[in-house]
Amino acid sequence: MRNFTITMLLLFSGLCSLNAQNIVKGIVINGDSENPMQGVSVSVKKANVSSSTDANGAFTLNGLPNERQIVTVSLNGYETQNFPVELSGKTVDLGTIFMYEDVSEDQDLSTITITDDELSGDTSAADNISGLLQATRDIYLRTAAFEWSSSFYRVRGLDSENGKVLLNGIEMNKLYNGRPQWSNWGGLNDVLRNQEFSNGLAPSNYTFGGVLGSTNISTRASEYSEGGRISYASSNRSYSHRLMATYASGLLENGWAIAASGSKRYADEGYTNGTNYNAHSIFFSIEKKLSDKHSLNFTSIYAQNRRGKSSSNTEEVFDLKGRKYNSYWGYQNGDMRNSRIKRVEEPIIMLSHYWNLSNNTTLNTNIGYQFGEIGNSRLDYGGHKLDGIDANTGNPYIVSLGGSNPSADYYQKLPSYAIRQGNPYVYEVQQAFINNGQINWDNLYKANRKETNNGYSSYILYEDRNDDKQLNINSILNSQLNDNITLNAKVQYSRLNSENFAYMLDLLGGQQFLDVDGFAEIDSERQNDLQNSYRTVTTGDRFKYNYKLNSEVLNGFVQALFKYNKVDFYLAADINKTTHQREGLYQNGAFPTISLGKSDKIDFTNFSGKAGFTYKISGRHLLDFNGGYITKAPLIRNVFYNARETNNIVDDLKTEKILTADASYILRTPFITSKLTGYYTQIKDATEVSFFFAQGLELEALFQETMTGVNKQHIGAEFGIEAQVTPTIKLKGAANYGQYTYTNNPNVKLNTDVSASTDFQNSGFDPVTGLKDYGVSNLKNYKVAAGPQTTYSIGFEYRDPDYWWVGATMNFFDNIYVDVSPLLRTSSFTQDTNGVTFNDYNPAIARELLKQEKFNNYNTVNLIGGKSWKIADNKFISVFASVNNLFDTVYRTGGYEASRNASYRALRDDKALETPVFGNKYWYGRGTTYFLNVNYRF
Repeated sequence: MRNFTITMLLLFSGLCSLNAQNIVKGIVINGDSENPMQGVSVSVKKANVSSSTDANGAFTLNGLPNERQIVTVSLNGYETQNFPVELSGKTVDLGTIFMYEDVSEDQDLSTITITDDELSGDTSAADNISGLLQATRDIYLRTAAFEWSSSFYRVRGLDSENGKVLLNGIEMNKLYNGRPQWSNWGGLNDVLRNQEFSNGLAPSNYTFGGVLGSTNISTRASEYSEGGRISYASSNRSYSHRLMATYASGLLENGWAIAASGSKRYADEGYTNGTNYNAHSIFFSIEKKLSDKHSLNFTSIYAQNRRGKSSSNTEEVFDLKGRKYNSYWGYQNGDMRNSRIKRVEEPIIMLSHYWNLSNNTTLNTNIGYQFGEIGNSRLDYGGHKLDGIDANTGNPYIVSLGGSNPSADYYQKLPSYAIRQGNPYVYEVQQAFINNGQINWDNLYKANRKETNNGYSSYILYEDRNDDKQLNINSILNSQLNDNITLNAKVQYSRLNSENFAYMLDLLGGQQFLDVDGFAEIDSERQNDLQNSYRTVTTGDRFKYNYKLNSEVLNGFVQALFKYNKVDFYLAADINKTTHQREGLYQNGAFPTISLGKSDKIDFTNFSGKAGFTYKISGRHLLDFNGGYITKAPLIRNVFYNARETNNIVDDLKTEKILTADASYILRTPFITSKLTGYYTQIKDATEVSFFFAQGLELEALFQETMTGVNKQHIGAEFGIEAQVTPTIKLKGAANYGQYTYTNNPNVKLNTDVSASTDFQNSGFDPVTGLKDYGVSNLKNYKVAAGPQTTYSIGFEYRDPDYWWVGATMNFFDNIYVDVSPLLRTSSFTQDTNGVTFNDYNPAIARELLKQEKFNNYNTVNLIGGKSWKIADNKFISVFASVNNLFDTVYRTGGYEASRNASYRALRDDKALETPVFGNKYWYGRGTTYFLNVNYRF
């Protein structure tokens, strides 16, 4: 008994000694003043151990278990720092930790990224990467977000649909196009800072993710630090003024926590002419801690914004009017009026339940519902009137009101067209465009008020509307199985009901509008809805097209993470079942048998997997590898040939397949942090849809182009480095060298609804479906239009001990290509309307005509700086300012080939002119712009 007692005492003493040795300590000082910082929070969330620094900035954490832990050092208004430590019965001294003010609290998502630029334009070719701003400290990704995004830079040349954005674990990427709609929560920067970002294929606790990773934004009220913030911003970018206010209570003694925020952003005109901006955003989150195991959180977000779009322009228009020119607006009664307004108003409500099943296992269940509308307005000039009865057919007699295209940069109003037509008044045409060149709203009203119109409008303003209702339900399990293994699992169900229609906004002085297709020659095929023939519509009515899209997605995800002293690795799998269906509410006259009612259901079952490991050569040198195979159901926007008018499903629709891998070397020292990554992504069997007007084909019409079996390859290298050369000076650099190309010749089909015309009958288009197969498009080895494929950045930051700082960055962009037209690279390009090769066809000239345009490279210089003042305990005033493109560099950010000249002769003759009539269209970057923000934190 005595021996047993002594043995047990020695064992107990040894265990106590071992636990006592599991200590983490360090000293926290201000990185600017180098003074000790008191009251800084130091915690290990996994072990539920926390402390705070004393008057000397020192802290000590005791009683930590033997395993790998993350030590978090945080203070409101300063950058949070995380330190991984391996505990095995010893004391870990983190040494001196420098804390710096959180610059990102003053920087603004919507003024530095291209989120607003994408919305103000009329294309989705540019994808925002604003989720990277708050989600990662990786120098390369932060450079991509802050420095390169204004040039429409895409990380690894990929669309944003390849990165997942989640709110409280609920995926917010749209089922229609796969992209997150950042404007749904725009202007709420203060309450969207609680983000967890997984780069690339790196594991996430919430989702399988995509090739570009995932960002989960938590709006749990108890996670916001107690305090408030009021800020005002001024800018000449997307908006002119912004006022924002935020307050959070923190977790109160009674178990309640609330957080609220609101903002107003406004501009009569942004950087580009005629781009007005008006946005309001409101956020509210409330949480009740029911017990140590259960908590409920309710979040509501309402972000309403309305902004004017800007046009892409040919080089001719740019030379005459400059980069600020926008053809979408004109003056009405002395006020600017933009014809193309984008409205987004889609409120979000969420209810979340947090359940601590045990000390090592949590279950989070979320229900989210989003509803509302997105509208894109435009002018229509195809007005007609009823004028008696046709004696031959007995049908009402339709007369065109003869409206001409009201666009100010319509090709027939430009000097190039006057030259081509031999017009002797070219100079007068040029001067008229230079001196005016905007929509003449007064003339549109005058045309609609003519007595001969019988009250019918020739011109109208209408809106393409999407009214969506989406339900999301998920449950997320996280369990620490033992010291080395963590299990994550998730199941989610999503259902989308989307109504799509044209909505009459303004009759522009008229009294009614005849809802017919003026291009059709046969009476029945004129009708947009055969069940309401010759219908007249007024303001507030639906017309033109009206249909529903319904989608359901059931998704399951499981992931295992393994962490050891020298190697961490993970395995993850995902299964996804997707169903799409269209329901036509109009019986279209051109497609009477395939437009009304429900289409066939189309469904896909997809499997994806990924794996990766990190090998720790030492605490400062790491090797990281990731690889994955992802399959994706076609997006609903790519399922139907012409969703506005028919139920016709794309032929041979296939699952998109993505094979991707990356490898990184990571260096972390007290003075240098750097990462070098090589990446490879192969995409197969993608589907792409576009719209355009073409001539030079069998007929002139508006077409929908569907390209199937698209294969692409994205390969390149990324590099980022930061060096703290002195306590006050930091040097930084980043680079990307990529090559993004088409690797095959995909198939192209066109769809049009002008089936009643005589030309159509002899064109080879199917009279029932409106389809024609153009065979393969010779796109192999052409570059994917994905923004700059080569980028470099170098810069510095200086932080003065008196709490002011300044930084400058120089950026270089190269290998930027125009988006090529697939139709021009089919065999039809070489043939006349009878399908016979042109007798004057010259292959050498054709190759030159079809050579992909590469833009000139360019440089930009950006400046940032700021200062803060502490006016009382926990009360601060700070000022932040930035200047982008300091030297007013003129550059193109993107563009596309016009498909209008769809044949060899048409394109050759047009390009032979000194100024082509149908030249490529471009987007231009902004000149010198500024952003100034003043805020008060308490």
